[in-house]
Amino acid sequence: MANTASAEKRNRQAQKRRARNVQVRTGVKSAVKKAREAITQGDGNAARDAFKAAARALEKASSKGVVHKNAASRKISRLAKAAAKVAAAK
Repeated sequence: MANTASAEKRNRQAQKRRARNVQVRTGVKSAVKKAREAITQGDGNAARDAFKAAARALEKASSKGVVHKNAASRKISRLAKAAAKVAAAK
């Protein structure tokens, strides 16, 4: 337990940040999952739209510090590569 008022405040702040970060991270996971599903189904238009949504979510999360920028960049790159492969196959 926190012994000082400032430590109690830091705990409250940490809880708020954690709740916000969990929400953002969940949204990113959902967007990436939808993009992967669209890519595996082979629908070029759906894959492109889902990729755009996932890339946007990853960029926003990395700008907020929820996801490391290199990790976000790596995931975007891999999704883009897969989406391009689907688009080229059509």
